Amino acid sequence: MAATTAQPMGSLPSGLGICTTAPDIFYLPELVFGGLVWILVASTHVDPPNPLGWVMFVSVFCFVMTFLWMIIFAAGGHKNSSGWAAADFAYHGLAAFFYLSAAVDLAYMTFLKKFLSDFKIYQIDIAAVVFAYVATLLYFIHAILSAIRWKHF
Repeated sequence: MAATTAQPMGSLPSGLGICTTAPDIFYLPELVFGGLVWILVASTHVDPPNPLGWVMFVSVFCFVMTFLWMIIFAAGGHKNSSGWAAADFAYHGLAAFFYLSAAVDLAYMTFLKKFLSDFKIYQIDIAAVVFAYVATLLYFIHAILSAIRWKHF
């Protein structure tokens, strides 16, 4: 039998426990896929600036906030408070909503630019759309699992 490192649902992990418990195990994939969206959109010409500027804002904002959130949890700054469990749910729910809106904007702009831009740029935009939807899914799953943890607190 394998030893389990899972904590009870009514507690918040700290230290390396964030790498072994749900929903906190999603921090690193959120950073990776969110960073890929940021890099891919920034590597192309951000035109038109309005919807793609929103995509850049969402990807940078969520990347920075998720990194800070992960550091706070790893350092134990939450002190196992139920308020932090609620804030974790609220942040990841908001991030999922932001990423969904950014992914839809990015997909629509990519669709419109299909015949207007270089094929290489189009492929980069398609990859960014896919990674944006993956990031949306990861944030959504994190929000659902955070809500379950908050309920059991």
